[in-house]
Amino acid sequence: MPSPRLAETVAVHGHHRPHRIALRFNDQAVTYGELSDLTQNLRSQLLRLNLPAGSTVCVPAHKTPQTIALLLAVFHEGHVALAPSSDLGSAALERLAQQARVSHLLTATADGELGAEPAPADPEQAQHFATPDPARTRLLLTTSGSTGTPKIVPIEAAGFDAFTDWAVHEFALSPRDIALSYAPLNFDLALLDVWTFLQLGAEVVLVDRDRATDGPHVRALVAEHGVTFVQGVPLLHRLLVEADGVFTAVRRMIFTGDSMPAPLLTQVAAAFPGARFHNVFGCTETNDSFIHEFDPAAPAGPLPIGRPIAGTRARVHSPDGTAVEAAGTGELLVATPFQTRGYLNTGLNPAAFTVVDGVTYYRTGDLVSRDEHGTYSLQGRADWQVKVRGVRTNLQEVERVIAAHPDVAEAVVVPLPDEQAGVRLHAHVSRHPSSALTSLQLRTHTGRHLPRHAIPTSVHITDSPLPRTSTGKPDRNQIKSNRMKEIHA
Repeated sequence: MPSPRLAETVAVHGHHRPHRIALRFNDQAVTYGELSDLTQNLRSQLLRLNLPAGSTVCVPAHKTPQTIALLLAVFHEGHVALAPSSDLGSAALERLAQQARVSHLLTATADGELGAEPAPADPEQAQHFATPDPARTRLLLTTSGSTGTPKIVPIEAAGFDAFTDWAVHEFALSPRDIALSYAPLNFDLALLDVWTFLQLGAEVVLVDRDRATDGPHVRALVAEHGVTFVQGVPLLHRLLVEADGVFTAVRRMIFTGDSMPAPLLTQVAAAFPGARFHNVFGCTETNDSFIHEFDPAAPAGPLPIGRPIAGTRARVHSPDGTAVEAAGTGELLVATPFQTRGYLNTGLNPAAFTVVDGVTYYRTGDLVSRDEHGTYSLQGRADWQVKVRGVRTNLQEVERVIAAHPDVAEAVVVPLPDEQAGVRLHAHVSRHPSSALTSLQLRTHTGRHLPRHAIPTSVHITDSPLPRTSTGKPDRNQIKSNRMKEIHA
C-alpha cells in the first residue's frame, strides 16, 4: 500500500513515537504524530465522499507531506490510488484517469483540506484496461509516459512488502537513518527513499521539485539534516559535488537511472568518504533487479549493473529469441519478487511479459552483456528509448505527439548530449505549406500532452522537407549533426 502493512505501521509509529521526525520539507518538520493526525483528518474527509468500497481515485503526486498523508489515508480506507506525475498535461491526466476508471481527483491543501472533483468516465478509454483490484494493489504508478498516456503499473502489495524486507537487509537500514528523497513522488524510487523509510520509522528529507536543480540548497539539506542515505540519478550527484564539501554522515550512496561518468565518480568518492557505493538497476515494472557495490575511487571503465539481487532471475536472449546461456550479449529479461503481474492495459502484456519454465519474465528492452563471471553490463536500448534525467523516454512516441498537431507535416526527435540531464531532446519539424506554426505554439501543444522531461528542449521549424537517407528514411544523424554544429557555431 503500497501494502496494508505500510499504512498500519506508520500509524503505529504515530502512536508510539509521536515526536520522532517523519518528514522534512523546506522549513517544515513533520513528526510521526503530526503525520498520523493529518492522515486521520484526511480519512475523515474521505469518508464524507461516500466512495464505494475499493474505489480508484487519482492523487497527482505533488511532493509534499500533505500528499503523502492523503495517499496514506486512501490506503487506510481500502481504496486504490493512481499517482501520476504532477507535471502531466490536463488532457493526458484525464485520459489516464479514465483508463483506470477513477471516480475522483483528490488533492490536499497545505492546511490539510481535501479537494475532490468527480472524474468523468469514458468507457472507450477504459477498453482493454482491467479494473484495479484493491485486494492485490493499493497503488498505481506509471511509466515515463512520453506520449502523455503512460502505461499504468499496479504495484503489488505483497511485492512491496518483499521489497522493503530486501532493502532494509541489503542496506542495513534502521530507524536512525535519514533519507534524501530527490526523485519525484511518482517514481518507483520513492518506494525505497519515501515509503520504505516511513515504514521503518526513519526520517525522510523531501527535495522540493521547484528547487531540485538548486545545488547549494540540495547540499544544505544533506549537511544540515545529517542525511545518511542518498539515492538518485547522476544529476543529483553532480549537484552534490559542485562545491568542495565533504559529507561525513552519508553511509550509503545509490546510483540509479543512468550511467555515471568516471570523472563524477572520482568527485563523489572524495565528497562522501564514509559511504558505501552501489549501482542499482531496475524499472517500474520490476522494481530493483540488479545491484553492484564498488569503490568509486578506483573505477575501471563503465560501471556494470552487477548481479541479480536476491530472489531475482535473469535471462539474456539473442535477437531470434533464443537464450544466451553463457557469456554474451542480448536483450535482458528479468523476474523479481517485487514485479507487477502486468499492465492495467492487458493488451500490452503479451509483448512485455513472457513465461519461461513457469516463471513470468519482463522483457526490459535493454541490451546487456554478461561476462564469464556472471556480471551484467548495460549496452543500450533495444528500442527507441533514451533516458532524460533518468526517465525512459520513447523518441517515436514524442514524435507522434508532435505530428498530431494539425500544422505539422513531419517531425523527428533526436537525443543530444547534455551535461546536466545526460540527454536532452531536439525536435526537427516540417510544417504544412502556408502554416504559421511557431515554436511557442508547438511547445504549448506538447505541454498539454507530455510530461516535462519529454518536451523537447529545442525545436527547429522549417517549411522544407525532412532530410532523408538514401533509403528514404529521415536522416536522424544529419539532423543531430546539424543541431550540434549550430550549438557550437
